[in-house]
Amino acid sequence: MAKSSKTTQEGPAVSPLAPKAFPKLPPLAGVRLGTIAAGVRYTQRTDVLLALLAPGTQVAGVFTTSKTASAPVLWCRDKLKGGEARVLVVNSGNANAFTGKAGQDGVCAIADEAAAVAHCRNSEVFMASTGVIGEPLPEQKIVKVLGRLVGEGAAGNWRAAADAIMTTDTYPKAATATAMIDGVKVTINGIAKGSGMIAPDMATMLSFVFTDANLPASVLQECLSTGVGPSFNSITVDSDTSTSDTLMLFATGKGGKHTAIAKASDKKLTEFRRALDGVLLDLALQVVKDGEGAQKLVRIDVTGAESDKAAKRIGLSIANSPLVKTAVAGNDANWGRIVMAVGKSGEAADRDKLKISFGGHVVAEKGMRAAKYNEATATKAVSGCEVQIAVDIGLGDGKARVWTCDLTHGYIDINGSYRS
Repeated sequence: MAKSSKTTQEGPAVSPLAPKAFPKLPPLAGVRLGTIAAGVRYTQRTDVLLALLAPGTQVAGVFTTSKTASAPVLWCRDKLKGGEARVLVVNSGNANAFTGKAGQDGVCAIADEAAAVAHCRNSEVFMASTGVIGEPLPEQKIVKVLGRLVGEGAAGNWRAAADAIMTTDTYPKAATATAMIDGVKVTINGIAKGSGMIAPDMATMLSFVFTDANLPASVLQECLSTGVGPSFNSITVDSDTSTSDTLMLFATGKGGKHTAIAKASDKKLTEFRRALDGVLLDLALQVVKDGEGAQKLVRIDVTGAESDKAAKRIGLSIANSPLVKTAVAGNDANWGRIVMAVGKSGEAADRDKLKISFGGHVVAEKGMRAAKYNEATATKAVSGCEVQIAVDIGLGDGKARVWTCDLTHGYIDINGSYRS
């Protein structure tokens, strides 16, 4: 049985799926991080992060596909064309989404002040906001602290940076890795926030990844756009895609001097891409492990679909089903709900070819309950903190893996009082 994670007056208890400790992220050449409690929404809680980046830092990004994207997302999409970044400003507590012209003006005010104190162009300033939608952003609270943050930023402030961007998260999220590029060691550090309003439609939260490698923006963009598929675009908590979702990758070029890389397909970049993919997946899984009220991490593997795209759609149909998620929460090996979710996905399926397994135990096949089905074994398979569900469609070679969490009363408790 998973451990309880009751909500207290101070907020939700730390997820039982949280890492035992915050990882040790080393200082990264060309990155300084400053945080402060600006009172954007919260009191006595850090809510603004400023990352000061070395001149010439290259940038790539992927953003929400929401048609009601926030003002910071619109700004970043436009400025990404320049390919260079000097400043990243992130605030929590207010999404600056659906705030009209005032929201746009707020973004411009923050960008102009950040550019002034960092001595760069405002087109080199990127930003993100997370929190309540529809509330006017008190941008002057952010503007007035930017100069201080530029002056006080430090290379090793990764824990403070991860703390500053949290909203309903129960723990800060970070990951690190190293890789060799043509014999030269480079480092990748990343932080993320996300707990609710998480659905794969890139991006699905806020995440910022930094490397000291010397890579052009075009290479970074291809690496990021590819790496996001099996990581952030393969998780879901509640099927809701946020207005503010942002994932950005920055390369300062201030690490070890390695061979110039002009194409993402360069074999010298193989180890780096593998390490980057690992960091992205690590961060993505930390997000889904911190799903609001979550007690269990659920992995769903779909094979035998007509295509990989079809397999992913089936997997997400299962992962987003409230009936499946509540069954898992209650330790109920209700494989009939898996059958339902496969059938409603809209993808090709054949009742008599379908095979469903919980934790390696086959529970249904050949159009009916499996001959060797054992209720106790099936129940045990869905009763731990990590649950594995496998579905073989039996029609083709398509496959996909997605992750979700269970759905508990905690989700209702958190979201029923989110604005109060």
